[in-house]
Amino acid sequence: MGIKNSLEDPHGLLDNWDGDSVDPCSWAMITCSPETLLVTGLGLPSQNLSGSLSPSIGNLTNLQIVLLQNNNISGPIPFEIGRLSKLQTLDLSNNFFTASLPTSLSHLKSLQYLRLNNNSLSGAFPQSLTNMTQLAFLDLSYNNLSGPIPKFPARTFNVVGNPLICATGSEQECFGTAPMPLIYNLTSSQSAQPTGKSRSHKMALALGSSLACLCLLIVAFGLLLWWRQRYNKQIFFDVNDQHHEEVCLGNLKRFHFRELQIATDNFNNKNMIGKGGFGHVYKGYLQDGTLVAVKRLKDGNAAGGEIQFQTEVEMISLAVHRNLLRLWGFCMTSSERLLVYPYMSNGSVASRLKGKPALDWATRKRIALGAGRGLLYLHEQCDPKIIHRDVKAANILLDDYCEAVVGDFGLAKLLDHQDSHVTTAVRGTVGHIAPEYLSTGQSSEKTDVFGFGILLLELITGQRALEFGKAANQKGAMLDWVKKIHLEKKLDMLVDKDLKSDYDRIELEEIVQVALLCTQYLPGQRPKMSEVVRMLEGDGLAEKWEASQRAESTKCRSAHEFSSSERYSDLTDDSSLLVQAMELSGPR
Repeated sequence: MGIKNSLEDPHGLLDNWDGDSVDPCSWAMITCSPETLLVTGLGLPSQNLSGSLSPSIGNLTNLQIVLLQNNNISGPIPFEIGRLSKLQTLDLSNNFFTASLPTSLSHLKSLQYLRLNNNSLSGAFPQSLTNMTQLAFLDLSYNNLSGPIPKFPARTFNVVGNPLICATGSEQECFGTAPMPLIYNLTSSQSAQPTGKSRSHKMALALGSSLACLCLLIVAFGLLLWWRQRYNKQIFFDVNDQHHEEVCLGNLKRFHFRELQIATDNFNNKNMIGKGGFGHVYKGYLQDGTLVAVKRLKDGNAAGGEIQFQTEVEMISLAVHRNLLRLWGFCMTSSERLLVYPYMSNGSVASRLKGKPALDWATRKRIALGAGRGLLYLHEQCDPKIIHRDVKAANILLDDYCEAVVGDFGLAKLLDHQDSHVTTAVRGTVGHIAPEYLSTGQSSEKTDVFGFGILLLELITGQRALEFGKAANQKGAMLDWVKKIHLEKKLDMLVDKDLKSDYDRIELEEIVQVALLCTQYLPGQRPKMSEVVRMLEGDGLAEKWEASQRAESTKCRSAHEFSSSERYSDLTDDSSLLVQAMELSGPR
């Protein structure tokens, strides 16, 4: 925020940099490491920014890349930049930086690429720059620097256009002052003139090297054509672009199909860890040993072009929150769509509710709150907002610490990108689908709120909504039964038997109330996810519940022959619908 406050941003590029946000990884032009979610990149090139560079940049000690070239930033380069010990690339070229080079630059032991050309820097070259042993490229051209020039360790450097260097022309060691190619041999033999024999020898060597390179290129091109013919289905985006700094800012990697084939042992069924409405999920190991989950989407060759799919995937990758499953990358061929995620060691909430040992009450509450915060981010803090459309226990994953991580968000949009907001296929699971979505195909954030209410009931009962009704005392849909038990004030009958008596009865009453508020028949009566999260945190539930009960008591029942809950039960009794929904989205 200190950097933002010291810059003038005429195009509003930094408007979503919010000091109240817990997660800067979702801000524009910020890169974070996928493993630790620490800020590693700051890229604001060619944005017409002015003002100065704040010394507080020194607090971002995990920065590896800083790109601020082609702006109008002025003032000195802050001394605090020397605290960025992990910095590898620094480009401040084509700005209006003044004053002398900070001696703290020599502290950047990891720096490999430094461009400060086309500024108004003055003063002498700091001798300490010779200590930057990792530096491979240095450009200080077109400033007002003065000599003498130290022997830089950089293999490539340029200092042309500094009129105060070698002003008389008689100074020694005026390296890099002539507009020459940027590769220099900084040894005493530099000034020696090659003999005719050595010159002809070098020309023959250069000609031979050129011919050898040309032959290698022809052979490589022939091998590539042969390989593409053999594996004709593999058509990729231009993967070279992923190495460009501006393309990498989203931290989204494009994988080769062959790379994911090898990682999953050719999508071996032994490595399948889940399947559902969006596709099959495989456990895999990348070449560096990283454990990943590879989702092979259904509808791989569905309508919609590559650019549309790429845009949607990149949009999903911008949703970064501790309670959302982070998308690492994707792969695309003419017939395949694959997404790569980090592997969640504790599986899904659905699998853990059935497993042993049973999840304790405190963990279930923490899961509910974490999933709620993830959905809140998607609905109200993400731009553009994302509607999940299939909130259920099987899509809430658990990390190593049993922290809730919402998965599969945005996938419904990926597979329906050829449609309008009214989808041709309802994607979801019976028992979780909101009535209005089931009947009209139109979804909203209130559709997710309904699914979250059912998720709360699953956490309490330990049962999936679709499997509910097998016990002798369970009649009808889960929601009907919970309402009946709540009216009879027998909430202990709801609780998962594996919990025995290890739960808080007051908290149980509160969570059931939140679930019932979330699952009201009319979407307009359901709370927003921000209200749901506040109620789970203990704020505003009593008032909301009392208002709901008043509205319920004044409702005119003469116009209804059966309750709204019973209407929903009728919708879920159709056997053909059950078959379709299970196919659309089964267990993970």
